[in-house]
Amino acid sequence: MTRVGAVDCGTNSIRLLVADRAVDGLRDLHREMVVVRLGQGVDATGRFADEAIERTRAALAGYAATMRDLGVQRVDMVATSATRDAANRDEFFAMTAELLGTVVPGAVARVISGDEEARLSFRGAVGDLDPALGPFAVTDLGGGSTELVVGDASGVRAAYSANVGCVRTTERCLPGDPPGEDEIAAAQAFIDERLAPAFAAVDVSDVRTWVGVAGTMTTLAALALDLPEYDPQRIHLARVPLGQLEQICWSLVDMPRARRAELGVMHPGRVDVIGAGALVTDALAKQMSRRAGIDELVVSEHDILDGIALNLLD
Repeated sequence: MTRVGAVDCGTNSIRLLVADRAVDGLRDLHREMVVVRLGQGVDATGRFADEAIERTRAALAGYAATMRDLGVQRVDMVATSATRDAANRDEFFAMTAELLGTVVPGAVARVISGDEEARLSFRGAVGDLDPALGPFAVTDLGGGSTELVVGDASGVRAAYSANVGCVRTTERCLPGDPPGEDEIAAAQAFIDERLAPAFAAVDVSDVRTWVGVAGTMTTLAALALDLPEYDPQRIHLARVPLGQLEQICWSLVDMPRARRAELGVMHPGRVDVIGAGALVTDALAKQMSRRAGIDELVVSEHDILDGIALNLLD
C-alpha cells in the first residue's frame, strides 16, 4: 500500500497530511498545521521576508521528520498565493528541496496556479458529501487568495482564484485594533473589487450547496457551534445558517484582538487576521444568497490537502 505525504504551504499556514488509500477515500494517519505567515509583507514588498522563510523552514523540517518516521513513499508539496507573488521564491524552493529530499530523494515543492488550487480544493471538499446535494460551490478562503469553484459529481465546471484573503486584506486595509469604520469600508471595497471577477467568471446560479474550507471558515463554524475548544470532528460538515454566520462575522470584526485570543476555538496565529477573513466570508455569503438563493454554509475540514493526497494515490 502506498503511503503519501501532502504539504500545503499557503500565505498564513503550512499543513501536512500523511494518509493511505481507504475504500471511501483516504485513511488519515497524521494531520498538522503550523502558522508561519510566509506571506508576511509580500503584498507590499513582492518578496519573502527572511524571518518568514526561516519560520517555514523550521516547520517543514518537523514535517519531514514525521514523514520519514511514518514511512511516506510519495510526497507532494504545493505552494500557493504568496509564492506566486514573491520575486525571491527561488530561495524558498531551494530550502524546500533540501528538506523534502530527505523524505523522498528528488522531491521538490511546486507552485500551483490559482486554477489548480481551486480544483484540488474542490476534490478534497466534496468527497464526503452526497452527490445529490450538488451542484456545489466551494470557496477556499486563504491568506492571500480565495478560490471559487463550481462543480458536481462529474467534476469541476468553472474555477477562479481571486487575489483577496485574510492576510492580504489585513495588511492592506485593517491596521486598527479593532478597525475603524473607514478601515472596514476600505476593506469591504477591496474585497468586493477582487471578488467581482470571480463571480463574473463562475456561474453559481444553479448551485444547491455552498461549501467553505480553510481556517477562517472552520473557526466560524466552531463559534457557531459554541464549542469550548476546536474540535475538527464536530466542525466537519457543520451547517451554519447565513443569518447566524453574519452575526458571528461582524462580532469578530468589531472585537479587539485580545478578546479574540480568549476564544477557546481561536488559533493564536489567526487572531490578527480573522476579522478580515470574516469580512471576506460575509461578502461571499451575500453573493451566494443573492445569486443562488443559498441560506446556509456547509463547512468542510477536508480541502486542498485531501485533494493533493488523492492525486498522489491516483
